[in-house]
Amino acid sequence: MQDTAPHTRVEARSHPDHLVDWVRLAHTPGVGPANCRLLLGTFGTAAAVFDAAPARLAAVLGAALAQAIVQPSAALLRQVDAALAWGQRAGNTILIPGDSRYPALLRNIADPPSVLYVSGRVELLSAPCLGMVGSRNASVQGNINAEVFAQALSMAGLTIVSGLALGIDTAAHVGALGGAGSTVAVVGTGPDLVYPARNRGLWQRIAEQGCVVSEYAPGTPPLAHNFPQRNRIISGLSAGVLVVEAAARSGSLITARLAASQGREVFAIPGSIHSALSKGCHLLLRDGATLVESAADVLEAIHGSPMARMGMTAAPQISGSEHAAVLEAMGHGPLPLDAIAHACRRAPHELAGVLLDLELAGAAERLADGRFQRIFR
Repeated sequence: MQDTAPHTRVEARSHPDHLVDWVRLAHTPGVGPANCRLLLGTFGTAAAVFDAAPARLAAVLGAALAQAIVQPSAALLRQVDAALAWGQRAGNTILIPGDSRYPALLRNIADPPSVLYVSGRVELLSAPCLGMVGSRNASVQGNINAEVFAQALSMAGLTIVSGLALGIDTAAHVGALGGAGSTVAVVGTGPDLVYPARNRGLWQRIAEQGCVVSEYAPGTPPLAHNFPQRNRIISGLSAGVLVVEAAARSGSLITARLAASQGREVFAIPGSIHSALSKGCHLLLRDGATLVESAADVLEAIHGSPMARMGMTAAPQISGSEHAAVLEAMGHGPLPLDAIAHACRRAPHELAGVLLDLELAGAAERLADGRFQRIFR
């Protein structure tokens, strides 16, 4: 007996904005992000797609995909129910493009995910983000570089986006958790699965202090073709992508090239000419990537980037007492972060967000040596 259900749209009374329709459309076999965008451009909403006559659907997608939409399998409907149940649990969120919390940068790429499953702090997706990627088989120095850069950039208020893989991704997430900006892990499995398994503890920390993001339905196993696909989300969320260490034939170069095609900044850390793990970064530098030697190099470029400005939900407000206190503590000369924190009687990491606000508002400047200088106008 054929495993199908009748052509009736599941009603979404308990879910806003026809969430059921979006989830079902996103996971209909063969549809995918590009066809979703085509259907939405033709019919306007996910609900209208399911209300459309089969002949109209066939005219847009062809008979086979139209049939998959018209007659969803029982397995698909069970998957939709499971996804919605996952979204009802504490700490979980399902985002669709019409949701105001769906990140603006990601919405504007060529093939944005039709559904995003988020565990943790969903607001981080709309904060100024930087992607960090690199080799799974990284060198000791590469891992140290990734962790140090990520922590410094996170302390400056940037959210670090990576893919939870071993090596550079893991080091970047660990470093970013030490700063105010925290981290986003974009995974190639369902949002409820941990891959690789040895990163279970890190996954839990990210879900609690940052967020874990997937476009794949809960229960989706680690399928090889899903990982290159998720790279467009890493770059799409970010104002730029930093490649820390990569071989000449590396998935990290795919992410970097996706970033360039999306209009993002691409950064690379140079290495030894004798190291195979430097070849990918050197290729990117040859192709026009920005060479960086410190976190300050990245911040200087990112703060002037229109993508970073677009990624912010609102212009920073610097009229509060906390901002005024930090400006007063900075005085008239350049000061290191520790000195400012001491004057404010705060821990250095607690001031990261305030200092980023002041920089973005043009009230302060981070110098090349890491000190801060108040700007008087």
